[in-house]
Amino acid sequence: MHGWIILDKPYGMGSTDAVTAVKRAFRAGGHGKVKVGHGGTLDPLATGVLPIALGEATKLTGQMLNGDKTYDFTIRFGVQTDTLDVEGVAVAHSDVRPTLEQIEAVLARFTGPIEQVPPAYSALKVDGKRAYDLARAGEEVELASRAVTVHRLTIHEPFPFPREGGGPSPNLAPGTSGQEMDPCLRGGPGEEWIDEITLTAHVSKGTYIRSLACDIAQALGTVGHVTMLRRTQAGPFTLSGAISLDNLDQIRHGAAVEDVILPFEAGLADIPALDLTPDQARRLHMGQVVTGIAAHDGRYWARGSDGTPLALVSLEDQEVRVVRGFNLG
Repeated sequence: MHGWIILDKPYGMGSTDAVTAVKRAFRAGGHGKVKVGHGGTLDPLATGVLPIALGEATKLTGQMLNGDKTYDFTIRFGVQTDTLDVEGVAVAHSDVRPTLEQIEAVLARFTGPIEQVPPAYSALKVDGKRAYDLARAGEEVELASRAVTVHRLTIHEPFPFPREGGGPSPNLAPGTSGQEMDPCLRGGPGEEWIDEITLTAHVSKGTYIRSLACDIAQALGTVGHVTMLRRTQAGPFTLSGAISLDNLDQIRHGAAVEDVILPFEAGLADIPALDLTPDQARRLHMGQVVTGIAAHDGRYWARGSDGTPLALVSLEDQEVRVVRGFNLG
């Protein structure tokens, strides 16, 4: 059983829990033991596209980690938390709120190649330990900035509050208290200050949306944290092909697996295919270099004359070498 389940991960579930849920569903449905892995961690507080690989597709999870991703996320201005999201404790406050025009103007500064510092509450390792474990233990965590690329950053949906009567206090973590915004900071005539806004970001691997949100807020002269994070695309997969846990649970009750599993090749949709002759396919299967391939240098997935995927390959100077072989025969 080789292919993909694209789960619309619900709020509160970890990526490892999602893998466990898939394994249990297949066992309960009488399909025996299935090799399962996920194609990119998604925080429990985030929802959306989580590719789950089955069988030989697990060999492509590393490929999935390197792919671009797209997120919708909401920034709540006025409060910064230690985790940079709603799960943390407030560590900074600001009465300043931006206008929609100010937000639109600042987004260009965060589009293209940028440098960002990952959150202290992240899975990155510091001296062999997870940064979030050190942060939870009260230790100071210093992470180096990293180069990432924001391919596109746009306003998805603004949430302006009326000028009359002010607006609600920021959404703080339990046990904290906020301040109402000073009316003189609400913008000029005809402008509305915005307490929160939802953006869409298409980003490269390694980009932390919580850090991006924090940096955007600081560039606007205020502070902020993420209140909603939803991944809408990971590599070649989007929400249009995702299923809910309820759909997954149908496997337990005898539903055909074809109704929930995408084919193995779906994970290769954003990589060009390279067609080989039977002799070339045989040599590639034996680990030999295949020469004389007239195509542009780059990464491909090789397939035999019957269309069966054979391997991820690299092509350079008309020579094809195996990067990762598949066993789908």
